[in-house]
Amino acid sequence: MLKKVLVIDDSEMIHKMYRLVLNRYNCEILDAMDGQQGLDLLERHQGVQLILLDINMPVMNGVQFLEKAGTLGYTSRIPVVIISTEGKESDTIRGLQLGAKGYVKKPFNPTLLHELIEKLLPPGGAAGLDQRSCANTL
Repeated sequence: MLKKVLVIDDSEMIHKMYRLVLNRYNCEILDAMDGQQGLDLLERHQGVQLILLDINMPVMNGVQFLEKAGTLGYTSRIPVVIISTEGKESDTIRGLQLGAKGYVKKPFNPTLLHELIEKLLPPGGAAGLDQRSCANTL
Protein backbone atom coordinates (compact mmCIF):
# COMPACT_ATOMS: atom_id res chain seq x y z
CA MET A 1 0.00 0.00 0.00
CA LEU A 2 2.24 2.82 1.24
CA LYS A 3 5.70 2.84 -0.33
CA LYS A 4 7.14 6.35 -0.03
CA VAL A 5 6.34 9.13 2.46
CA LEU A 6 7.78 12.63 2.67
CA VAL A 7 7.94 13.97 6.24
CA ILE A 8 8.42 17.73 6.51
CA ASP A 9 9.08 18.83 10.10
CA ASP A 10 11.84 20.82 11.77
CA SER A 11 12.17 18.43 14.72
CA GLU A 12 14.60 15.51 14.43
CA MET A 13 12.74 13.79 17.27
CA ILE A 14 9.49 13.95 15.28
CA HIS A 15 11.26 12.36 12.30
CA LYS A 16 12.38 9.48 14.54
CA MET A 17 8.84 9.10 15.86
CA TYR A 18 7.44 8.89 12.32
CA ARG A 19 9.91 6.10 11.53
CA LEU A 20 8.40 4.10 14.41
CA VAL A 21 4.79 4.97 13.58
CA LEU A 22 5.17 4.22 9.85
CA ASN A 23 7.20 1.05 10.41
CA ARG A 24 4.08 -1.07 9.85
CA TYR A 25 4.01 0.02 6.19
CA ASN A 26 7.65 -0.91 5.50
CA CYS A 27 7.90 2.25 3.40
CA GLU A 28 10.71 4.56 2.41
CA ILE A 29 10.68 7.82 4.40
CA LEU A 30 12.18 11.01 3.00
CA ASP A 31 13.09 13.60 5.64
CA ALA A 32 12.91 17.39 5.15
CA MET A 33 13.49 19.96 7.90
CA ASP A 34 11.52 22.75 6.17
CA GLY A 35 9.20 23.34 3.25
CA GLN A 36 11.98 24.25 0.81
CA GLN A 37 13.81 20.98 1.51
CA GLY A 38 10.47 19.21 0.99
CA LEU A 39 10.03 20.79 -2.44
CA ASP A 40 13.61 19.88 -3.34
CA LEU A 41 12.99 16.23 -2.37
CA LEU A 42 9.75 16.10 -4.38
CA GLU A 43 11.65 17.33 -7.41
CA ARG A 44 14.34 14.65 -7.04
CA HIS A 45 12.22 11.65 -5.94
CA GLN A 46 9.42 10.06 -7.91
CA GLY A 47 6.64 8.03 -6.33
CA VAL A 48 5.96 9.96 -3.13
CA GLN A 49 2.48 8.82 -2.06
CA LEU A 50 1.93 10.86 1.09
CA ILE A 51 3.26 14.04 2.69
CA LEU A 52 3.14 14.60 6.46
CA LEU A 53 3.56 18.33 7.02
CA ASP A 54 4.23 20.56 10.02
CA ILE A 55 3.06 24.19 9.90
CA ASN A 56 5.66 26.02 12.02
CA MET A 57 9.10 25.70 10.43
CA PRO A 58 11.98 27.99 9.50
CA VAL A 59 12.89 28.97 5.92
CA MET A 60 9.53 27.89 4.42
CA ASN A 61 6.59 27.06 6.69
CA GLY A 62 3.83 24.56 5.95
CA VAL A 63 1.38 27.08 4.49
CA GLN A 64 4.07 28.47 2.17
CA PHE A 65 4.98 24.89 1.19
CA LEU A 66 1.34 24.15 0.29
CA GLU A 67 1.08 27.34 -1.77
CA LYS A 68 4.19 26.47 -3.79
CA ALA A 69 3.43 22.72 -4.00
CA GLY A 70 -0.04 23.55 -5.29
CA THR A 71 1.28 25.74 -8.09
CA LEU A 72 3.68 22.94 -9.05
CA GLY A 73 0.83 20.38 -9.14
CA TYR A 74 2.01 18.22 -6.24
CA THR A 75 -1.05 18.63 -4.00
CA SER A 76 -3.41 17.52 -6.74
CA ARG A 77 -1.76 14.09 -6.90
CA ILE A 78 -0.14 13.56 -3.47
CA PRO A 79 -2.30 13.70 -0.32
CA VAL A 80 -0.94 16.05 2.35
CA VAL A 81 -1.74 15.63 6.04
CA ILE A 82 -0.99 18.59 8.29
CA ILE A 83 0.35 17.38 11.62
CA SER A 84 0.99 20.33 13.85
CA THR A 85 0.82 21.71 17.37
CA GLU A 86 -0.15 25.04 15.86
CA GLY A 87 -2.90 26.68 17.87
CA LYS A 88 -4.06 28.94 15.06
CA GLU A 89 -7.03 27.35 13.39
CA SER A 90 -6.66 29.87 10.57
CA ASP A 91 -3.39 28.23 9.45
CA THR A 92 -4.98 24.78 9.42
CA ILE A 93 -8.02 26.06 7.51
CA ARG A 94 -5.72 27.83 5.05
CA GLY A 95 -3.73 24.61 4.64
CA LEU A 96 -6.90 22.66 3.85
CA GLN A 97 -7.95 25.33 1.35
CA LEU A 98 -4.53 24.99 -0.29
CA GLY A 99 -4.97 21.26 -0.85
CA ALA A 100 -4.20 19.38 2.37
CA LYS A 101 -6.52 16.38 2.71
CA GLY A 102 -6.54 16.19 6.49
CA TYR A 103 -4.99 17.29 9.72
CA VAL A 104 -3.97 15.83 13.03
CA LYS A 105 -2.94 17.72 16.14
CA LYS A 106 0.27 16.80 17.96
CA PRO A 107 0.64 14.81 20.08
CA PHE A 108 -1.37 12.23 18.19
CA ASN A 109 -2.38 8.62 18.64
CA PRO A 110 -0.55 6.46 16.04
CA THR A 111 -3.68 4.36 15.50
CA LEU A 112 -5.63 7.44 14.49
CA LEU A 113 -2.89 8.47 12.04
CA HIS A 114 -2.94 4.95 10.54
CA GLU A 115 -6.72 5.21 10.10
CA LEU A 116 -6.38 8.55 8.30
CA ILE A 117 -3.62 7.19 6.05
CA GLU A 118 -5.79 4.19 5.15
CA LYS A 119 -8.71 6.49 4.29
CA LEU A 120 -6.47 8.53 2.01
CA LEU A 121 -4.65 5.55 0.47
CA PRO A 122 -6.98 2.56 0.41
CA PRO A 123 -5.34 -0.84 -0.19
CA GLY A 124 -4.60 -1.22 -3.88
CA GLY A 125 -5.52 2.42 -4.48
CA ALA A 126 -3.23 5.09 -5.81
CA ALA A 127 -2.54 8.40 -4.11
CA GLY A 128 -4.70 11.17 -5.41
CA LEU A 129 -7.57 9.00 -6.64
CA ASP A 130 -9.67 9.51 -3.52
CA GLN A 131 -10.24 13.25 -3.49
CA ARG A 132 -12.57 13.23 -0.48
CA SER A 133 -11.21 15.31 2.33
CA CYS A 134 -10.45 13.57 5.61
CA ALA A 135 -10.18 16.92 7.34
CA ASN A 136 -11.07 15.82 10.83
CA THR A 137 -9.10 16.53 13.93
CA LEU A 138 -7.80 13.20 15.18
